Amino acid sequence: MSLLITWPDSGPSTTLVETTHPAEIASALSKLGCRFERQDIEAGLAADAGQDTVLAAYRGAVGKLVADEGFATVDIASAHPSDDPGWPEAAKAMRAKFIDEHTHGDDDELRFMVRGSGVFYLHIGDQVHAVCATPGDLLGVPQGTTHWFDTGAVPDFTAIRFFHEEQGWVGIPTGSDISRRFPDGDSVRARARALGGT
Repeated sequence: MSLLITWPDSGPSTTLVETTHPAEIASALSKLGCRFERQDIEAGLAADAGQDTVLAAYRGAVGKLVADEGFATVDIASAHPSDDPGWPEAAKAMRAKFIDEHTHGDDDELRFMVRGSGVFYLHIGDQVHAVCATPGDLLGVPQGTTHWFDTGAVPDFTAIRFFHEEQGWVGIPTGSDISRRFPDGDSVRARARALGGT
C-alpha cells in the first residue's frame, strides 16, 4: 500500500499529513509540482528479472512515456535478497548510494515501481514528504528538487527510471545530514503495513 507522510523539515515530531489514498497522495504532491499516478502492473515478474526482461514486460508503458515526454535514457534499478556471500555488502552499498539528500541538477526524476517497495523523501520548502512507493506507483519530481531514497536495510525492489539526460542517474549531494534526522525507509514501510499495506 502506498503511503504519504509529511513532516516539518525541522524534524518528525509533528505529522502534518498521513494518507494511503492514492487520490489524496496525488493531490498533495501535485500542489508541490510533483507527480503521483497509479499504473498497471505486469504479473509474474521475477525478482531477479534482468533489465531487458523488465523493459520488455513494460514496453507499451515505457514507449508511451518516452514518446510523450522525450526521455533520452531508461534503465532499471533493482535489488533482491540473495544467498550470495557478497549480498550484505552489496545491499549496504546500494542503500548508501541513494540515502543522502541530493538533486539531479537539470534533470527531472521519474520512477515507476514495478516490484517490491522503497521510500522516496522529497524535501520541498520547509517540509519533508515521505512516499512509500509500491508496485504500480509512478512518482515524478521536477529538476532541482532535493530528495533521497531509502531502499531499507534489505533492499527488495525493481523500479524503471526515466531520464532526459543521456548519462542517466547522476546524484549531486547537497551535503545536508537531513536524511539522518527522519524515520528510515524500514520505519515508513512498517507504518504502511500497519495501516493495511503489504
